[in-house]
Amino acid sequence: MDRLQKVMAHAGIASRRKCESLITEGRVSVNGQTVRELGTQVSSKDRIEVDGVPIYREEPRYILINKPRHVITAVSDDKNRQVILDYIQGIEERIYPVGRLDYDTTGLLLLTNDGAFANQLMHPRHQIDKVYVAKVKGIPSEKSLARLEAGIVLDGKKTAKAKAQLLSQNLDNQTAIVELTIREGWNHQVKRMFEAVGHPVNKLKRERYAFLTLGNLLPGEWRELTAHEVNKLKQMSQSEGQAGQEARTAKPKRIMGRPTGQKPSRKSPASSSGRKARKGQSKSMPARNFK
Repeated sequence: MDRLQKVMAHAGIASRRKCESLITEGRVSVNGQTVRELGTQVSSKDRIEVDGVPIYREEPRYILINKPRHVITAVSDDKNRQVILDYIQGIEERIYPVGRLDYDTTGLLLLTNDGAFANQLMHPRHQIDKVYVAKVKGIPSEKSLARLEAGIVLDGKKTAKAKAQLLSQNLDNQTAIVELTIREGWNHQVKRMFEAVGHPVNKLKRERYAFLTLGNLLPGEWRELTAHEVNKLKQMSQSEGQAGQEARTAKPKRIMGRPTGQKPSRKSPASSSGRKARKGQSKSMPARNFK
Protein backbone atom coordinates (compact mmCIF):
# COMPACT_ATOMS: atom_id res chain seq x y z
CA MET A 1 0.00 0.00 0.00
CA ASP A 2 1.19 3.52 -0.85
CA ARG A 3 -0.18 6.99 -0.33
CA LEU A 4 -2.35 8.17 -3.19
CA GLN A 5 -0.30 11.28 -4.01
CA LYS A 6 2.88 9.20 -4.15
CA VAL A 7 1.35 6.78 -6.63
CA MET A 8 0.08 9.67 -8.77
CA ALA A 9 3.48 11.37 -8.81
CA HIS A 10 5.20 8.09 -9.64
CA ALA A 11 2.84 7.71 -12.60
CA GLY A 12 4.04 11.05 -13.93
CA ILE A 13 0.81 12.98 -13.31
CA ALA A 14 2.58 15.90 -11.62
CA SER A 15 4.85 16.69 -8.70
CA ARG A 16 3.77 15.25 -5.37
CA ARG A 17 2.71 18.67 -4.11
CA LYS A 18 0.63 19.29 -7.23
CA CYS A 19 -0.92 15.84 -6.85
CA GLU A 20 -1.92 16.75 -3.31
CA SER A 21 -3.69 19.82 -4.68
CA LEU A 22 -5.52 17.69 -7.25
CA ILE A 23 -6.75 15.44 -4.44
CA THR A 24 -7.94 18.25 -2.16
CA GLU A 25 -9.69 19.88 -5.12
CA GLY A 26 -11.78 16.74 -5.56
CA ARG A 27 -10.39 15.88 -8.98
CA VAL A 28 -9.19 12.38 -8.03
CA SER A 29 -11.27 9.25 -7.55
CA VAL A 30 -10.40 5.77 -6.32
CA ASN A 31 -12.64 2.93 -7.47
CA GLY A 32 -15.25 5.44 -8.55
CA GLN A 33 -15.31 7.37 -5.25
CA THR A 34 -13.99 10.94 -5.05
CA VAL A 35 -11.12 11.20 -2.56
CA ARG A 36 -10.08 14.41 -0.79
CA GLU A 37 -8.01 12.99 2.07
CA LEU A 38 -4.24 13.16 1.52
CA GLY A 39 -3.45 10.14 3.67
CA THR A 40 -5.50 7.76 1.53
CA GLN A 41 -3.72 4.44 0.95
CA VAL A 42 -4.09 2.60 -2.35
CA SER A 43 -2.93 -0.74 -3.71
CA SER A 44 -2.07 -2.01 -7.17
CA LYS A 45 -5.64 -3.30 -7.54
CA ASP A 46 -7.27 0.10 -7.03
CA ARG A 47 -8.51 2.07 -10.04
CA ILE A 48 -7.35 5.67 -9.83
CA GLU A 49 -8.71 8.43 -12.06
CA VAL A 50 -7.77 12.09 -12.42
CA ASP A 51 -10.49 14.25 -13.96
CA GLY A 52 -12.16 11.03 -15.06
CA VAL A 53 -9.07 9.70 -16.85
CA PRO A 54 -7.48 6.53 -15.41
CA ILE A 55 -3.79 6.61 -14.61
CA TYR A 56 -1.51 3.79 -15.65
CA ARG A 57 1.00 2.52 -13.15
CA GLU A 58 4.13 1.12 -14.67
CA GLU A 59 7.22 -0.54 -13.28
CA PRO A 60 9.73 2.25 -12.53
CA ARG A 61 12.62 2.54 -14.98
CA TYR A 62 15.78 4.56 -14.48
CA ILE A 63 18.05 5.14 -17.49
CA LEU A 64 21.44 6.83 -17.89
CA ILE A 65 22.41 7.76 -21.46
CA ASN A 66 25.37 9.49 -23.07
CA LYS A 67 23.48 12.08 -25.12
CA PRO A 68 24.97 12.66 -28.58
CA ARG A 69 25.33 16.11 -30.10
CA HIS A 70 22.50 17.54 -32.21
CA VAL A 71 19.78 15.56 -30.45
CA ILE A 72 16.69 17.10 -28.83
CA THR A 73 16.15 16.35 -25.13
CA ALA A 74 12.49 15.47 -25.56
CA VAL A 75 10.16 12.55 -26.17
CA SER A 76 9.03 13.95 -29.54
CA ASP A 77 9.61 16.88 -31.88
CA ASP A 78 7.10 18.60 -34.17
CA LYS A 79 9.89 19.34 -36.67
CA ASN A 80 10.74 15.65 -36.94
CA ARG A 81 14.23 16.16 -35.55
CA GLN A 82 16.05 13.37 -33.74
CA VAL A 83 15.09 13.11 -30.06
CA ILE A 84 16.76 11.32 -27.18
CA LEU A 85 14.11 8.57 -27.06
CA ASP A 86 15.17 7.50 -30.57
CA TYR A 87 18.20 5.94 -28.89
CA ILE A 88 16.29 3.99 -26.24
CA GLN A 89 15.20 0.64 -27.62
CA GLY A 90 13.41 -2.17 -25.79
CA ILE A 91 11.74 0.00 -23.12
CA GLU A 92 7.95 -0.14 -23.23
CA GLU A 93 7.34 2.23 -20.31
CA ARG A 94 6.73 5.92 -21.01
CA ILE A 95 10.06 7.36 -19.91
CA TYR A 96 11.05 11.02 -20.21
CA PRO A 97 14.18 13.10 -19.51
CA VAL A 98 15.06 14.37 -16.04
CA GLY A 99 15.87 17.97 -16.90
CA ARG A 100 17.46 18.70 -20.25
CA LEU A 101 20.68 19.21 -22.17
CA ASP A 102 20.88 21.69 -25.04
CA TYR A 103 20.67 20.50 -28.64
CA ASP A 104 24.44 20.83 -29.13
CA THR A 105 25.44 19.71 -25.61
CA THR A 106 26.56 16.13 -25.05
CA GLY A 107 26.95 13.89 -22.04
CA LEU A 108 25.15 12.40 -19.08
CA LEU A 109 21.37 12.52 -19.08
CA LEU A 110 18.87 10.64 -16.92
CA LEU A 111 15.46 9.37 -18.04
CA THR A 112 12.70 7.80 -15.97
CA ASN A 113 8.98 7.17 -15.68
CA ASP A 114 9.09 7.90 -11.93
CA GLY A 115 7.57 11.36 -11.62
CA ALA A 116 8.31 11.79 -7.91
CA PHE A 117 11.95 10.79 -8.46
CA ALA A 118 12.35 13.22 -11.36
CA ASN A 119 10.79 16.11 -9.45
CA GLN A 120 12.99 15.47 -6.43
CA LEU A 121 16.15 15.54 -8.53
CA MET A 122 15.15 18.71 -10.36
CA HIS A 123 14.09 20.67 -7.29
CA PRO A 124 16.67 23.45 -6.69
CA ARG A 125 16.83 23.01 -2.92
CA HIS A 126 18.47 19.60 -3.20
CA GLN A 127 21.70 21.04 -4.65
CA ILE A 128 22.90 18.09 -6.68
CA ASP A 129 26.27 18.66 -8.33
CA LYS A 130 26.38 18.68 -12.12
CA VAL A 131 29.85 18.67 -13.66
CA TYR A 132 30.42 20.08 -17.14
CA VAL A 133 33.53 20.26 -19.31
CA ALA A 134 33.58 23.13 -21.79
CA LYS A 135 35.84 24.16 -24.62
CA VAL A 136 35.80 27.95 -24.48
CA LYS A 137 37.15 30.78 -26.56
CA GLY A 138 40.14 32.49 -24.97
CA ILE A 139 42.16 31.58 -21.89
CA PRO A 140 40.26 32.29 -18.65
CA SER A 141 42.27 34.13 -16.02
CA GLU A 142 42.24 33.40 -12.31
CA LYS A 143 39.92 36.37 -11.95
CA SER A 144 37.46 34.95 -14.47
CA LEU A 145 37.47 31.56 -12.75
CA ALA A 146 36.92 33.25 -9.40
CA ARG A 147 33.91 35.10 -10.83
CA LEU A 148 32.41 31.83 -12.01
CA GLU A 149 32.90 30.32 -8.58
CA ALA A 150 31.43 33.30 -6.74
CA GLY A 151 28.29 33.30 -8.89
CA ILE A 152 27.14 35.16 -11.99
CA VAL A 153 24.10 37.42 -12.19
CA LEU A 154 21.77 36.14 -14.95
CA ASP A 155 18.48 37.92 -15.59
CA GLY A 156 18.76 39.70 -12.28
CA LYS A 157 19.39 36.55 -10.23
CA LYS A 158 22.78 35.34 -9.04
CA THR A 159 23.83 31.73 -9.56
CA ALA A 160 24.95 29.70 -6.56
CA LYS A 161 28.61 29.22 -5.77
CA ALA A 162 30.32 26.90 -8.23
CA LYS A 163 33.66 25.19 -8.81
CA ALA A 164 35.80 26.12 -11.81
CA GLN A 165 39.04 24.48 -12.89
CA LEU A 166 41.19 25.21 -15.93
CA LEU A 167 42.14 21.78 -17.28
CA SER A 168 44.20 22.77 -20.32
CA GLN A 169 44.84 25.60 -22.73
CA ASN A 170 45.92 26.02 -26.34
CA LEU A 171 47.87 29.22 -26.75
CA ASP A 172 48.06 28.85 -30.53
CA ASN A 173 44.29 28.60 -30.99
CA GLN A 174 43.46 30.69 -27.94
CA THR A 175 41.05 28.13 -26.53
CA ALA A 176 40.83 26.38 -23.18
CA ILE A 177 39.17 23.38 -21.55
CA VAL A 178 37.41 24.29 -18.30
CA GLU A 179 35.53 22.11 -15.82
CA LEU A 180 32.57 23.79 -14.14
CA THR A 181 30.51 22.30 -11.33
CA ILE A 182 27.10 23.84 -10.68
CA ARG A 183 24.00 22.86 -8.70
CA GLU A 184 21.18 24.63 -10.50
CA GLY A 185 19.74 23.83 -13.90
CA TRP A 186 18.77 27.18 -15.39
CA ASN A 187 18.15 27.59 -19.09
CA HIS A 188 21.49 27.63 -20.95
CA GLN A 189 23.14 28.35 -17.59
CA VAL A 190 26.67 27.10 -18.25
CA LYS A 191 26.92 28.82 -21.63
CA ARG A 192 25.57 32.07 -20.21
CA MET A 193 27.98 31.97 -17.27
CA PHE A 194 30.99 31.60 -19.55
CA GLU A 195 29.60 34.27 -21.87
CA ALA A 196 29.33 36.64 -18.90
CA VAL A 197 33.06 36.34 -18.16
CA GLY A 198 34.03 36.82 -21.81
CA HIS A 199 34.65 33.20 -22.84
CA PRO A 200 31.93 31.86 -25.15
CA VAL A 201 31.46 28.09 -25.22
CA ASN A 202 32.44 26.23 -28.38
CA LYS A 203 31.57 22.74 -27.11
CA LEU A 204 29.99 21.49 -23.91
CA LYS A 205 29.64 18.10 -22.24
CA ARG A 206 28.11 17.02 -18.94
CA GLU A 207 30.42 14.47 -17.36
CA ARG A 208 28.88 13.84 -13.97
CA TYR A 209 25.51 14.06 -12.23
CA ALA A 210 25.84 13.67 -8.45
CA PHE A 211 28.03 10.53 -8.15
CA LEU A 212 27.06 9.16 -11.58
CA THR A 213 29.53 9.22 -14.47
CA LEU A 214 29.42 8.08 -18.08
CA GLY A 215 31.88 5.26 -17.54
CA ASN A 216 32.65 3.71 -20.94
CA LEU A 217 29.35 4.64 -22.57
CA LEU A 218 29.81 5.97 -26.10
CA PRO A 219 27.50 8.68 -27.47
CA GLY A 220 24.04 7.20 -27.89
CA GLU A 221 24.69 4.24 -25.56
CA TRP A 222 22.73 3.79 -22.35
CA ARG A 223 22.31 1.59 -19.31
CA GLU A 224 19.82 1.15 -16.50
CA LEU A 225 20.73 2.42 -13.06
CA THR A 226 21.29 -0.17 -10.36
CA ALA A 227 18.97 -0.36 -7.36
CA HIS A 228 21.81 0.97 -5.21
CA GLU A 229 22.29 3.99 -7.48
CA VAL A 230 18.57 4.77 -7.48
CA ASN A 231 18.33 4.52 -3.69
CA LYS A 232 21.40 6.70 -3.24
CA LEU A 233 19.97 9.38 -5.54
CA LYS A 234 16.70 9.30 -3.62
CA GLN A 235 18.52 9.70 -0.32
CA MET A 236 20.53 12.61 -1.68
CA SER A 237 17.48 14.37 -3.10
CA GLN A 238 15.61 14.05 0.18
CA SER A 239 18.30 15.80 2.21
CA GLU A 240 19.06 19.44 1.42
CA GLY A 241 22.74 20.04 0.86
CA GLN A 242 23.69 16.36 1.22
CA ALA A 243 24.16 15.88 -2.50
CA GLY A 244 27.10 18.23 -2.71
CA GLN A 245 28.86 16.53 0.17
CA GLU A 246 28.33 13.09 -1.37
CA ALA A 247 29.54 14.07 -4.83
CA ARG A 248 32.43 16.40 -4.11
CA THR A 249 36.03 15.36 -3.70
CA ALA A 250 38.87 17.47 -2.39
CA LYS A 251 39.10 20.68 -4.39
CA PRO A 252 41.91 20.33 -6.96
CA LYS A 253 44.42 23.04 -7.66
CA ARG A 254 43.84 25.04 -10.78
CA ILE A 255 46.17 24.18 -13.61
CA MET A 256 47.50 27.27 -15.30
CA GLY A 257 49.76 27.22 -18.33
CA ARG A 258 49.52 23.55 -19.31
CA PRO A 259 51.48 23.07 -22.57
CA THR A 260 49.44 22.85 -25.75
CA GLY A 261 48.20 19.36 -26.52
CA GLN A 262 48.96 17.93 -23.07
CA LYS A 263 45.96 16.20 -21.52
CA PRO A 264 45.24 16.13 -17.80
CA SER A 265 45.86 12.76 -16.20
CA ARG A 266 42.55 11.54 -14.87
CA LYS A 267 41.53 7.91 -14.70
CA SER A 268 38.42 6.82 -16.52
CA PRO A 269 35.56 5.41 -14.44
CA ALA A 270 34.87 1.71 -14.43
CA SER A 271 33.10 0.23 -17.41
CA SER A 272 29.31 0.45 -17.45
CA SER A 273 26.97 -2.14 -18.91
CA GLY A 274 25.85 0.12 -21.72
CA ARG A 275 23.59 -0.88 -24.56
CA LYS A 276 24.40 0.24 -28.06
CA ALA A 277 22.20 2.74 -29.79
CA ARG A 278 21.00 2.30 -33.31
CA LYS A 279 23.45 2.33 -36.17
CA GLY A 280 24.43 5.55 -37.84
CA GLN A 281 24.70 7.65 -34.69
CA SER A 282 27.24 10.45 -34.68
CA LYS A 283 30.05 10.43 -32.15
CA SER A 284 30.88 13.45 -30.02
CA MET A 285 34.33 14.38 -28.83
CA PRO A 286 35.82 12.55 -25.83
CA ALA A 287 35.39 14.33 -22.52
CA ARG A 288 38.59 16.39 -22.65
CA ASN A 289 39.62 16.14 -26.25
CA PHE A 290 37.79 19.09 -27.80
CA LYS A 291 39.85 19.52 -30.93
